Amino acid sequence: MGETRVDLLHLLEDLRDAYPGELEETILTEIVANALDAGASRIGMEAHPSAGTLTVIDNGSGMPRKNLVRYHDIASSTKRRGQGIGFAGVGIKLGLLVCEEVLTETKRGQTHVSTSWHLSSRHRAPWKWTAPIGLVTQQGTAVRLKLHNALSPLLDSGFLGQVLSRHFQPLLDPTFSTILNASYPQGVVFVINGVELTPQRFEAPVTAPLEIRLLRKRKPSALGYLVRTEHSLPEDLQGLAISTHGKVIKSGWDWLGITPQARDRVSGLIEVPGLAGSLTLNKGDFIRVGARGATYLAYRKAIQEAIQRQLTEWGDLESPVEETPPRQIRPLERDIERVLEDLSNLFPLLGSLVEHRKGGQKRLPLGMPGLNENMRAVMTPGEGDAISSEAEDTTEDTFVVQPQPSESAPASNRNSHDTEDEVSVVSDLLLPDRGSPRRAARFGLGIQFEDREDDQEIGRLVESTVWVNRAHPAYQRAVAIRSVGYHIALAVGLALAPLAVEPAHEHAFLIAFLSCWGDGEMPKKRRSRKRKVSP
Repeated sequence: MGETRVDLLHLLEDLRDAYPGELEETILTEIVANALDAGASRIGMEAHPSAGTLTVIDNGSGMPRKNLVRYHDIASSTKRRGQGIGFAGVGIKLGLLVCEEVLTETKRGQTHVSTSWHLSSRHRAPWKWTAPIGLVTQQGTAVRLKLHNALSPLLDSGFLGQVLSRHFQPLLDPTFSTILNASYPQGVVFVINGVELTPQRFEAPVTAPLEIRLLRKRKPSALGYLVRTEHSLPEDLQGLAISTHGKVIKSGWDWLGITPQARDRVSGLIEVPGLAGSLTLNKGDFIRVGARGATYLAYRKAIQEAIQRQLTEWGDLESPVEETPPRQIRPLERDIERVLEDLSNLFPLLGSLVEHRKGGQKRLPLGMPGLNENMRAVMTPGEGDAISSEAEDTTEDTFVVQPQPSESAPASNRNSHDTEDEVSVVSDLLLPDRGSPRRAARFGLGIQFEDREDDQEIGRLVESTVWVNRAHPAYQRAVAIRSVGYHIALAVGLALAPLAVEPAHEHAFLIAFLSCWGDGEMPKKRRSRKRKVSP
């Protein structure tokens, strides 16, 4: 009988390469993230360079015996998708690459157990039960890493503090205590070698609060600030960082698509707990397809509007430099806008890519009795109600664009649809310049061009921009036979399909997209004027 052999060393190395930071930084970040997922309010770290050990102790919920057994499986996790900010105990598992031994002790109720684990060869990582040594006294989990390298940064208390400050800044900043109170009602305290990390608030000459609210919701859905300094900031502090449940996921300006003139002097941080369900599997980025991707893009657009308004007030907004599209494509861009607006009635997940100009917002229908059976078949289950069927824990994160009720409308009308399970995208952002006139801004779908000779895709969706591959043979053929417009429409449809519907319905969505695009008005041909020849 055959036997499956897994190269554990190679698997762990690939897992390590999936994270952008250094291995030691990833190990520490993921250990802390999993402790927070377990409900810890206190996380203590003890680094002993002489012994070559780092011990991390939390007061979370601990693990029952059967979960500790599963914990030693490389890809095992007890968390459902969309829950938490840590991934399958990957921090401790990556520790096998740099440790002689990983000792885990956990206590939950009457259960108090401990195991020892190490990587003995490329294909084997044996573990065994050991007697608890008293690292956990009441409840929680403790991990002791016995490191190969006595000079490892994990044994440096300064390194530990820097990593915690950079990756869990919202937990150390009192500004975010209100929005994080639901996740951590007792707060979170970090202790390194017996010294508690003090609260850290970003001090700058100019500071502007950011507060984004869902329509008719009293509590903010996202909270943060934007600061402007007189001198250049370190590179890792430049740009806006976005976090969820206290863990910073992305930072900089590239992910936001907005660049101030003095980009090296503007920084900020915004906490969005609702994006936890949109995290990728390794919790290092955000999903950009399906219902979870629509949630991320909707939040991103709301944040874009907030940042754009504040930078405009400061006079620090840099106009994006975009490549001028070919002349014959400009009418196509207007057609795509119309198609998206029409299709957003059938596919609510496209709502985050629809441009809503001032005074022109409309509510996307939640139920459409006039849909024919063919169109209904394209929609995934539950999309008619703008609620994702991917997982039960994402219903609060799916968005529908709605206008804000006018002040003159009767109170009864404004509150008729105010239910707790109705989720909407906010278009009204609370900023210091609330009374100032809003400048025109565009945060809908954009079309850009790039050259990727080795890519077989004719177009791809990045954030809210479809990048058309000009190096693709099909594009070059389309130019030669003067059918660039259809080629770009096809590229846009293919790029949007994974966002709009489930994989099984992508073909039907593409047919609906092209049908809607084809129903548009045909461009009028210019009549050539004959020049009169004088006798």
